Amino acid sequence: MISGCATPEATAEFASSSGALRENYRVFDGLTLSNVGMGTYLGAEDAETDSAVERAVSESVRAGMNVVDTAINYRSQRAERAVGRAVAGLAGGGIGRESLFVSTKSGYVTADSEEGSEFWPYVTREYVSSGLIGEGEITPQYHCASVRYLEDQVERSRRNLGLECIDLAYLHNYVEGQSGSTDRADMPARLSEIFEMYERKRKEGAIKYYGMATWESLRAEQGSSALMALDEAVSAAEKAGGPGHGFRFVQLPFNLYYDQALLRRNHAGGAESALQAAGRLGVGVFASVPLMQGRLLKQGVMPEFGDLPPNLRALQFVRSSPAVVAPLVGHKDPAHVSDNCRIMGVPPMEPDGFGRLVEKLVG
Repeated sequence: MISGCATPEATAEFASSSGALRENYRVFDGLTLSNVGMGTYLGAEDAETDSAVERAVSESVRAGMNVVDTAINYRSQRAERAVGRAVAGLAGGGIGRESLFVSTKSGYVTADSEEGSEFWPYVTREYVSSGLIGEGEITPQYHCASVRYLEDQVERSRRNLGLECIDLAYLHNYVEGQSGSTDRADMPARLSEIFEMYERKRKEGAIKYYGMATWESLRAEQGSSALMALDEAVSAAEKAGGPGHGFRFVQLPFNLYYDQALLRRNHAGGAESALQAAGRLGVGVFASVPLMQGRLLKQGVMPEFGDLPPNLRALQFVRSSPAVVAPLVGHKDPAHVSDNCRIMGVPPMEPDGFGRLVEKLVG
């Protein structure tokens, strides 16, 4: 297990020595974080993809990205292990653990593709027979939000990653995964119980921060049962950990097509967008699917701006948005990694320029 976690001193040193533009780093809670990070969602569950992910993480970090995101269910635990090997290799090559900000997620029930068992035999043996998951706690979406299960997942993620401390542990798609199985009115109270566990893991040194990674719940229409306003989540964290709680980040889909986080007024009684609420509450936003899994790269899909190719335009739009710490770009092919990493040599848009672009898009 590699000790340590991201520190202000090490992340600042990484930014100053990486070769990327200094403008492409943002300081959040004292940490200097790249304004583009790497995601690890897709890919086959095989050794070849493991190696590709490991190489991509290493190349992305060496290009200046010090934010790496994964989840225990990504590729049935293999993504976490590939990230862990990459972090260990980078540490051996002079880029220390404390320079990197590593996040993962838990909530979905997953097997272990390297272990070899089928899904249900594995789940029965590892979780049900051991008492980690009780009767009726797995939803039709294959999600489990029991505290004992989620705590087990944090520990499995630590082992998979080989890290004593995970910088950011997300609760993965809580509202989406529990929809139809948990009364919406009960969700805030249950969320506080989950956050109490995360606060305990912070005190143990197992995680530094926690947050929520969502697909729909922060972007849903106001008044919808699918919506969880960011104020609700922050209130649950305050109840669990007081004013010094560790709920500091969320992750949500955001790109030139999924623009609800920027444009939909569904927070603060309809007065704010998700990004505006995050800015007010001091919550950093990481953006998933910035390239919309390649669909935004087709000719004519995106407006022209900045004299940039489509992939860099997509990243430029997201990372220049208020409250966004970084988009998380998923790439494994060496050519794609090299192409996407060129963004670290391009400055982000100035606020005025971003505002004019949004007005043009909306108008």
